[in-house]
Amino acid sequence: MDKQHLLFERLKKYAHSDYYPYHMPGHKRRTGWDINPWQIDITEIDGFDNLHHPEGILRESMDWASSVYDSDQTYYLVNGSTCGILSAISATVPFGGKLIMSRNCHKSAYHGVILNHLKISTIYPQIVEKLWIQGGINPEIVDKSLNIHTDAQAVFIVSPTYDGIVSDVRTIAEIVHRRKIPLIVDEAHGAHFPFTSSLPSALDCGADIVIQSLHKTLPSLTQTAVLHVKSRYVDTERLERYLQIYQSSSPSYLLIGSIENCIYQAQKDGAEKWDLLYKKLNSFHQELSILNCLTIPTQDSLAGKDAVFHYDESKILISARNCFRKESNTENKQDIPHDKKSVDGMWLAAQLRNDYHLEMEMAAADYVLAIMTAYDTNEAFQRLRDSLFDLDRKLYRDNICEQWLLSQSRQIPTFSNATLQTGTDIADALNRKSEWIPLENCANRISSEFIYIYPPGIPVVLPGETITEPVLLQLLNYKHRGFPIQGPADINVNVLKVQKET
Repeated sequence: MDKQHLLFERLKKYAHSDYYPYHMPGHKRRTGWDINPWQIDITEIDGFDNLHHPEGILRESMDWASSVYDSDQTYYLVNGSTCGILSAISATVPFGGKLIMSRNCHKSAYHGVILNHLKISTIYPQIVEKLWIQGGINPEIVDKSLNIHTDAQAVFIVSPTYDGIVSDVRTIAEIVHRRKIPLIVDEAHGAHFPFTSSLPSALDCGADIVIQSLHKTLPSLTQTAVLHVKSRYVDTERLERYLQIYQSSSPSYLLIGSIENCIYQAQKDGAEKWDLLYKKLNSFHQELSILNCLTIPTQDSLAGKDAVFHYDESKILISARNCFRKESNTENKQDIPHDKKSVDGMWLAAQLRNDYHLEMEMAAADYVLAIMTAYDTNEAFQRLRDSLFDLDRKLYRDNICEQWLLSQSRQIPTFSNATLQTGTDIADALNRKSEWIPLENCANRISSEFIYIYPPGIPVVLPGETITEPVLLQLLNYKHRGFPIQGPADINVNVLKVQKET
């Protein structure tokens, strides 16, 4: 390989370009150290403690972090939130036990289910129909599920979602605690919540285990996270044992140092920085409220409906739902042109990347997601604002028939609403006799594979779920439009592995 093709060389070249990151990590490539990282890349030498058996400086550091978050215990994670989620599930639900979990969990939570051969009952988030995104988890649904599944040993939910939707964690925690079992909250996308007065942290709302990805929104290196415990329902010795299993036996001191420095900076001036960010975001949303085609939801437009308890406006969801674009030059503006194509997230992301050099966090079916943090510049706000106004003007010229556009409203499944076969766990479904069949013939067949779009990594179909016709149509749609479908063994997704019919 030529030196110019090495990843380091490509990264250095990209770092000096004018492409702006509206994506994680939260430091936005602006918060650096005044030291060569190679010089501090060490192992467990004398005086520097051991993350898997902390007795010295790392024990003191995690005790200090616990006091910052007002937790019973705080653990540093160098394998990302993934290892925290796996450890939390393994520690709270015994092998073969039952877990109630929200259907929009990250794939790592389902991996925890598989590893422990758990039975699960899924609870579905509400749907925000005007945007067709996942809303919040209704506390009443949690209560009903617990009344049915009285043998459940823990409840696992996601709040906030990838899109910034916050559920009523406090009420859910009260419901769960009546059964004297723990509530686990994947707060990976809300690591900044404890440092702002604008948003409620799950830890303060009564959750027993909270996992946060520091790198997603705070100034920390990728792959860094923390796990907090604040509960009498969690066996911390068992939890620590699983943390040793799921974390690297050679934890990086660069990552550990990044975690500690991140918390230090957030405690020092995080509240001021984040409160200032939300003031900027408020002005930003007000200015963009006059867009003609693109839609950007706000706290006022979402909260109080569809089980949305709060909305994190630092997640800028740019929706092109019901927007259409011209495929070719059409002179006749009086009739509905036949060369109109709906604007999807992939097209929108490509426009922002190629024409304006703005890199989004995620492209979804008909929207893109931009993440803003306290470490974004004023220029970042200006560039995104100007680009969206310019792009909206172009789209507005193409959207010439409102009645026709409204008639084309799309109902896009965010995941299957099929129920897992009774008595079947996901691990069992993965190992049942299966066969390969063409994707287009998979309607009403039971999947033997995960199918998800990454990011965000939330399964559209689980092993053991029926691939319903609406979901199949959407998978075909995703494939046709070039979305990154992952999970199936066939990377081209021409065929899927499904259970043999009996």
